[in-house]
Amino acid sequence: MDSKTTELLPGTLDLLILKAVSLKRLHGYGVLLRIHQISRKRLEVPQGSLYPALYRLEHQGLITSEWGQSENKRRAKYYTLTRTGRTRLRQETDG
Repeated sequence: MDSKTTELLPGTLDLLILKAVSLKRLHGYGVLLRIHQISRKRLEVPQGSLYPALYRLEHQGLITSEWGQSENKRRAKYYTLTRTGRTRLRQETDG
């Protein structure tokens, strides 16, 4: 990580993932890119942190996933925010 990037505080990753998939359906790498964009390139999320968080959020019912085809014609798992996830995101960002 270079001097311009920041490590994530505990609990922040879940909120960033919810925000990323609230705009449109994204695959894992797309979530990484969106978080990088949202943070204005200040946050780097290790893939080793992202995928367990996606799994956890899906099992909490905050996101859903389905297999699809990526832009480069590869099979990819796409994530979408659920109604419960949207409520949680609103609670966390409005409070």
